Amino acid sequence: MLNAPRELRALAHQTYRMVAVSMLAIACGCSAAESSMDTAELSGASDDTELAADALSGSVSIGSTLVTTADVNFRKGPSTSYGIFRVLPKGTKVQVVAASPQNGFYKVSHQGTTGWLYGNYVQVSSSGSTGAFPAGSSLVTTTDVNFRTGPSTSYAVIRVLATGAQVTLVSTSPQNGFYNVTHQGTKGWVYGSYIKLGGGSSGGSDSGSVSSSRTAALGRASDGVGFSYWWGHARWRPEGPTSSTKGSCSGSCPSCTHYGSYGADCSGYVGKIWQVGSNNSDITVDNHPYSTVSFDSDTSQWKTISRSSLLAADAFVYNSNGAGHIMLYEKGDGWGSLYAYECKGCSYGCVRNLRTVSSTYHAIRHY
Repeated sequence: MLNAPRELRALAHQTYRMVAVSMLAIACGCSAAESSMDTAELSGASDDTELAADALSGSVSIGSTLVTTADVNFRKGPSTSYGIFRVLPKGTKVQVVAASPQNGFYKVSHQGTTGWLYGNYVQVSSSGSTGAFPAGSSLVTTTDVNFRTGPSTSYAVIRVLATGAQVTLVSTSPQNGFYNVTHQGTKGWVYGSYIKLGGGSSGGSDSGSVSSSRTAALGRASDGVGFSYWWGHARWRPEGPTSSTKGSCSGSCPSCTHYGSYGADCSGYVGKIWQVGSNNSDITVDNHPYSTVSFDSDTSQWKTISRSSLLAADAFVYNSNGAGHIMLYEKGDGWGSLYAYECKGCSYGCVRNLRTVSSTYHAIRHY
């Protein structure tokens, strides 16, 4: 077989895979079609990937790190019928955005893009952090580690963080393998090999569940980017917009005209991202329980905070004399340039952009 033509070797390997899938289907009581492997139709990657013995299944904590066990398609939706963003090489780390899989696919974030990976080709990672994560993410130390004043071993040690100490990420990407974090109100740097995403215990105020909620919120915000502005509404697709679903808006709101079934206005967008209000947990269902008037006043679900304490997935809001706006904070200087997610208006739609925020706005926190 080693000297056989490439086409025959490929056919033999495909036959082997079909038999393996059928045996798995018999064992789990499902059909062979339901057990089909995503790597059977890789684009730009090798097709010679066998079924992983330790395939991931069941729910995984939001914010967990997964690592790919083979070259695998990073798709726009939870099935092989969706398009491919790119092929992730074996050993690539991604972050879990939604706890439960759909059709065996896990919703994850990779380098700022939200997509889906098939569970047969990912595992929960137990190693340190190496990639970019959203600002505000909660990290936990995996051993006693130096907490330094800068991103290299030449910088002074502020203190030694004990195993299990929890820190909060300040900047999304590492420098020289070091992450800029805060611990008990002090900013410093920790080497990525000795921290990972997750809970833990420390003297800080953030918890693992808070970090997971913020990470999931940023994922929902990212999913909405590219959809149209839709006055008084809020719904979008988790795989992102297409030419047939993104919708369009014309005119001057509130007397504007919307075409399509998906989109949001500013308050509907944040309400859906935060999942506040009854029956507002599904981003594909149109629901708009709050306006900027609601968000402008403190309630049991959100409170005013200072700009100095901003974390990812907090928000800025104002409402005055019948005019108002709200946006979701991602990262940056609360008094200067920052990145925000917002449904900006009829001509802009829902965007992620770099902007400044005037003193008219105040910051609020849900998580």
